[in-house]
Amino acid sequence: MAKTSTLVKVSAAGKWDSGVKTDISIRNFSVFSMDEPPTLGGGDAGAMPLEYVLAALNGCKGVMIPLVAQELDFVFSGIDFESTGIVDTKGLMGEEGVSTYFQKIRFTAKIHTEESEERIEQLKYEVERRCPVLNLFIAAGIKLDIQWKKI
Repeated sequence: MAKTSTLVKVSAAGKWDSGVKTDISIRNFSVFSMDEPPTLGGGDAGAMPLEYVLAALNGCKGVMIPLVAQELDFVFSGIDFESTGIVDTKGLMGEEGVSTYFQKIRFTAKIHTEESEERIEQLKYEVERRCPVLNLFIAAGIKLDIQWKKI
């Protein structure tokens, strides 16, 4: 019997446009731009790459929470996410010893549910254990402030 691979290839393509703006293509979706605000040398034609990284955290939680909730028979009617990251621009500008990525990330999930706090903690534990984007941040040693609030 042939072994089935569980590996999935994920990719994106980019084409530099001008200044610090790059146009990004992913699968068959519309091309979108990444840029920087004028204070960081850009034209503000799109969100910053690090803003997309924070959006990826929200999106990853938006995948993992429903998947794990279904496994746990956890009932909810909505989830609101907010992610905020702190970056020291000295690292981006080349100062030695200063991280070029996030110093700290605050993530908040407001979950609309009648489930108990104990069940919310059970869901949170399993989601955080399995969320690929969150685990990239953990592996990078980024300080995390994660809050789940019942609404």
